Amino acid sequence: MRPFTVFWRLFPFVLAFLRDRRRWIIVGRPRRLSDATHRRRAERLTATVAALGPTFIKIAQVFASRADILPEPYLSEVGKLTDRVPALPASVIQGVIERELGRPVGALFDRFDLEPLAAASLGQVHRAALGEREVVVKVLRPGVEELVAVDLDAAFRILFFVNVLFPNHHTRAITTIMREFAKRIDEEMDFRQEARYADLIRANFVSDPRVAVPEVVSALTSRRVLVLQYMEGTKIDRLHERIASGDIALPALLQTVVEVYAQMMLIDGLFHADPHPGNLLVSPAGTLVLLDFGMVVRVERETRIRLIETILSAVRKDVDGVIAGFYELGLLDPEVDRGTVRDAAQALMAVAFQADAKPRQVQRIVNEVMATFYRWPIMLPSEFVYLGRAAALAEGIALRYDPAFNAVQFASPVIRHMGATLLASMAAGDSRDRVQDALGELAGIARELRDVLRRAGRDELRVRAHPRDVIEMQQFLAGQTRRIVLCMVTGVAAVVGALVYLADRNVYVLVATLVVTLILFAIFLVVPWHLLSRPLRGVRRWR
Repeated sequence: MRPFTVFWRLFPFVLAFLRDRRRWIIVGRPRRLSDATHRRRAERLTATVAALGPTFIKIAQVFASRADILPEPYLSEVGKLTDRVPALPASVIQGVIERELGRPVGALFDRFDLEPLAAASLGQVHRAALGEREVVVKVLRPGVEELVAVDLDAAFRILFFVNVLFPNHHTRAITTIMREFAKRIDEEMDFRQEARYADLIRANFVSDPRVAVPEVVSALTSRRVLVLQYMEGTKIDRLHERIASGDIALPALLQTVVEVYAQMMLIDGLFHADPHPGNLLVSPAGTLVLLDFGMVVRVERETRIRLIETILSAVRKDVDGVIAGFYELGLLDPEVDRGTVRDAAQALMAVAFQADAKPRQVQRIVNEVMATFYRWPIMLPSEFVYLGRAAALAEGIALRYDPAFNAVQFASPVIRHMGATLLASMAAGDSRDRVQDALGELAGIARELRDVLRRAGRDELRVRAHPRDVIEMQQFLAGQTRRIVLCMVTGVAAVVGALVYLADRNVYVLVATLVVTLILFAIFLVVPWHLLSRPLRGVRRWR
């Protein structure tokens, strides 16, 4: 019955979104609803998703950073969802630990606090002690794996019918995201994988005193139990008193956040994919503490190189370099008009790089770009979605403490400062790997060139034009054809009138012919061609 329950609760929203595109679902114009109506619907959608349980809350959190799928205000409302759930009794958690590790909790830990530190949808965290060492014990909730499997099965069943009935780029993108989520959530429920990621990220920052990552107690870690070093700290969004007292310098903290995530994404290729204030603490000494490595994304070296080139182009205000990087990274479909993209990029950069640019101005341009993402057949790769979440986190924290904060103005010098490190990472790596990459790229180019030549030899080579260009060409040719026909009609009318006058010698015929000819020529010279090609649209514009 779970698929029917999910379908029954979500179907009204699916129907409403379909009616927004076409009033009668299959035919009709798009509905025009007020912002207040969309906001009320977004609030109802958020409440419905929260009532469906932890699986759908986590799914919604993934969609909360997908501007190519959800428009505003749904994006912001869904982003408010949290996966806090009632805590399980300590005896249930202790039972899971004993089954996983094979020993009683009292024999494993010198102290085990019965009151949990946190209770989330997948796991519950308790504080404990190993001798003199303070640790935290993260335990997977019993039955959560079966619940997630049932919910995912229900979601995929519903998506199957939605794709059959309403095939478009949004439904295809949602299906792709759900498949990615199914893979990620399976990794997140295996604490051994989280322990491996924590060790790798800790090794990457071991020489940076500004960053701390908890150490894993490998001897007490299994699939459903994870034991980590306890690290004290304050959530990064609750530092008002420490910033006001001067204990923490906000610019230095934000610079650390930007550089840490830039290093993970662009240099290390191992990215903390679940950034939110609960996973970022600031220790009493001012160290940035990273927590929760259940969701970690690996970024391929080729992707990192292209992303570094694109970011450095943005810092140099090179619009064409940024657009070229977007196409190479797969952020833009090849069919998307380059001129439209360039106009949007220029407008965004012109406002963002102004020294006196207000956050509202930047946000307005960003919202316009996000709306464009929603309309175009674009799907953001998962790596950039998580990078966007990290950027939104840093900006949100800064705006909480400084309402006049300009993210672009702040991040640009930080990226310039890291420029040498970023460029060095592009050239880093085994020379043998770089040679193999270059040879592989050359081999790919050779194969594509051979395929093009073969197609040309078999008369199978086709050139595809963008639909927008074809439509404009059709309109231009239609207008020119109408002009030619009008000239021919005018010429024939003049010749016929002259012949009638020569046969009858009636001056009124000659005058009428001249008047008609002059009117037709006046229409030809004065009326623009687009009014001749689409006269009804021209009349509407004139009115």
